[in-house]
Amino acid sequence: MITVTKTFFPPIEEYHKQIQRIWENQWLTNRGELVLELEDKLKEYLSVSNILVMNNGTIPLQIALKVLANRGEVITTPFSYVATTASIVWENCTPIFVDIHPEYLTIDETKIEAAITDKTTCILATHVFGNSCYIEEIERIATKHNLKVIYDAAHAFGVTYNGKSIFEYGDVSTCSFHATKLFHTGEGGAVFCNDAKLKDEFFYSHNFGHNGLLDFHGLGINGKISELQAAMGLAVLPHMAMILEARKKVVDFYDSHLDFSKLTKMKLRNNTEWNYSYYPVVFETEAQLLAVQKVLNDNKIFPRRYFYPSLNTINYIKGKKMPVSESVASRIMCLPLYEGLEFIELEKICNKFTFNV
Repeated sequence: MITVTKTFFPPIEEYHKQIQRIWENQWLTNRGELVLELEDKLKEYLSVSNILVMNNGTIPLQIALKVLANRGEVITTPFSYVATTASIVWENCTPIFVDIHPEYLTIDETKIEAAITDKTTCILATHVFGNSCYIEEIERIATKHNLKVIYDAAHAFGVTYNGKSIFEYGDVSTCSFHATKLFHTGEGGAVFCNDAKLKDEFFYSHNFGHNGLLDFHGLGINGKISELQAAMGLAVLPHMAMILEARKKVVDFYDSHLDFSKLTKMKLRNNTEWNYSYYPVVFETEAQLLAVQKVLNDNKIFPRRYFYPSLNTINYIKGKKMPVSESVASRIMCLPLYEGLEFIELEKICNKFTFNV
C-alpha cells in the first residue's frame, strides 16, 4: 500500500538515547532540558530570532488570535486545513474569506482591501503547501489599515523567502510539527514572533498565565510540549538534509514523468526556497480527479484530496461564494510524497494516470 505520506521514524537507538536522558533527569514536562535544547537547535537550524515550541500546531494559532484578533473580523483564506478557520471561530472571531490566486493557491492579496471593515482586526493567511503568500503586499495593506498579520505556516518548515526564514515575517507565524510533517515531534508545533513583549505574552499564555510559581500574568491555557515529544524532535532533526534530498527526488520524478497536458502544478512564488512538503496536482475537472483516484485506490495507492472542501462551504461557516477556491478544491489532489518512496512505486503511480473522462 502506498499512502499519501508516511511518518519518518529516526533510528530507534537514536530515539532511545534521548529517552534515556528523560529517565536520568526524571523530568517529563514543564519545559525540561530536552525542550530547551530543541528550541535552541531549531533556532539555529531555521536561522530565526526566536521560537517557542508547543504541544501541537493549532494551539499557537488559537493563542495568536486570542492575543491579537480581539474577537473581531479576521480576513483569511478558504483554501487551508480546517484548523485555520476553526481556530478563528473557536476564539469567537468572525472569519471573512477572501478568494485565492488560481496559480499560487495562496490568498489573493488584490482582494484583501475590499474585505476590510471597521471590525477587521487581523489578517490570517496560509503559506499553502509551503508556498509563500505575497508577503510584501499583505504587510503593506496591514500597515496601511493598522491590522495584525498572522501567518499559518504549518507546511513551511525550512522555507525561506527573500533569503530569510519565512517564519520571520508577520506579527506572528506558526508551524505544525505533526507526525505527517517534514519535521515532527509526533504532535507539536511552534510560534515565532519578533516583538519581545508579544513573545512574553505568548509564553505566559501557553503556560496557564503563570508569572513564576505563585503569581499570574494573565489568562492562559496549557500549550506546553512534553520532554517525550522533544525527544522525537531531537532524534529527527539531524536527518533533515537526507529527508529533504529524498523528497526532492520524488518531486523531480513526478515533474519529469507525469503527463501535464491535463494537469497543472502549483506555481511557486518568486524568491521562495521551497521545502518539497507536498505534491499537489490540479485536474481539469472533478470527474477526471475522481476517475484517477479510483484507479489509484484500486491499485492500493492512496493520494489525498487536500484541501477539500473549500472552507467557506463547511456547515458552521456558510460563507460567501469563493469561485476560485471552490473550483480548485474540487479538482486538486496531493500525490504520495515521503522519504523512502521508491522509483518503482513512483512509476506505478504515474502509469495509473489516465484521462478518459
